[in-house]
Amino acid sequence: MTKAPLHIVILGATGAVGTEVVRALVAMDHVAQITLLTRRPFTALQSDKITEHHVDPLDPDSYAQHLAGHSVAICTLGVGAVSSVSRAEFRRVDHDAVVAFGSACDRAGIAQFQLLSSVGASPTSGVFYLRSKGELEAALKAMNFERLSLFHPSNILTPENRYGIGQALVLALWPKLTPLLAGPLRKYRGIKVETLGRAIAQNSGLGKTGAEVLEWDDFQRLASVRA
Repeated sequence: MTKAPLHIVILGATGAVGTEVVRALVAMDHVAQITLLTRRPFTALQSDKITEHHVDPLDPDSYAQHLAGHSVAICTLGVGAVSSVSRAEFRRVDHDAVVAFGSACDRAGIAQFQLLSSVGASPTSGVFYLRSKGELEAALKAMNFERLSLFHPSNILTPENRYGIGQALVLALWPKLTPLLAGPLRKYRGIKVETLGRAIAQNSGLGKTGAEVLEWDDFQRLASVRA
């Protein structure tokens, strides 16, 4: 069966996960348009499907005019090295800017919103990072999206160390823990960035409604779907 053409807008495309999302979307025949809202140029790949607008991610007035006509919005915006910024700055980027993007997409009539969040996100968490993510998800659930997809990865495994010794330890040790993380602990398994990006891409536009939380097993299932 022929899939309906998708018009997708992405905030956060220049990050590690966002880049892999774009890479996967470009390869999907039924994706007609990919609009990137970026602060710095997207240089990972080129495609006739890609349109790029340089905007201020913290100012919805700088990109609101580019949202009309899209069926799916994807947000992978976030602070990469959380320990390197203040709580106020983390909150400003990972919560406030994303809520503003969600609100702008809601007003533009976009049906599906996909968010890169975190395993353990909860508005009642005692951990500031996870509580902020949970409060963000609660704000998005209060909007009018037909479908809200919340991706909950644990550690994201990239091919190279991007953030110093902390990430170096994660990249070295976390894959060795995978066999130990079974049953209800499977959701804490590390996920390769290309697998996560492909899962987000493949989840775009599927015929579902309501809010959904996706974890490690869901990422593997989605990433295995042929484009």
